[in-house]
Amino acid sequence: MSDLKLRLANAVKDAMRAKASERLGTLRFLQAAIKQREVDERKELNDAEVVAIIEKQVKQRRESIAAFEQAGRTETAAQETAEMAVLKEFLPQAASDADIAAAIDAAVAEVHAQGVTGAPAMGKVMAILKQALAGRAEMSALSARVKAKLG
Repeated sequence: MSDLKLRLANAVKDAMRAKASERLGTLRFLQAAIKQREVDERKELNDAEVVAIIEKQVKQRRESIAAFEQAGRTETAAQETAEMAVLKEFLPQAASDADIAAAIDAAVAEVHAQGVTGAPAMGKVMAILKQALAGRAEMSALSARVKAKLG
């Protein structure tokens, strides 16, 4: 069992002992998403694949929060925010601005060295950054910074 799944199982047990029902619900939902993917693919997931699932869950929460706030449903948005905070505990340490800037510069230099420019360069740079910063940076914000860098 991967370290991340073990941490998640321990967090579920701790939430049960503490009778933290909201936290427990979020953690069980995450466990179910991981288990569903394992059953679908018929293999045990490693930490990187689990992080990808958590990132997807966080992105869904972020989009839900925006939709609920737009609709004036602040109590539901607050619940989604709390769930997102629980999920973020299992993501790797976020990359600093300096790390992100250095990774963008390196990826752009690598793609330009291959002779790729324009729109195709954006896709190649993002592919490099997705591997380098997986789980440590929000890809939509990263995409905006790369677009600005490429001009």
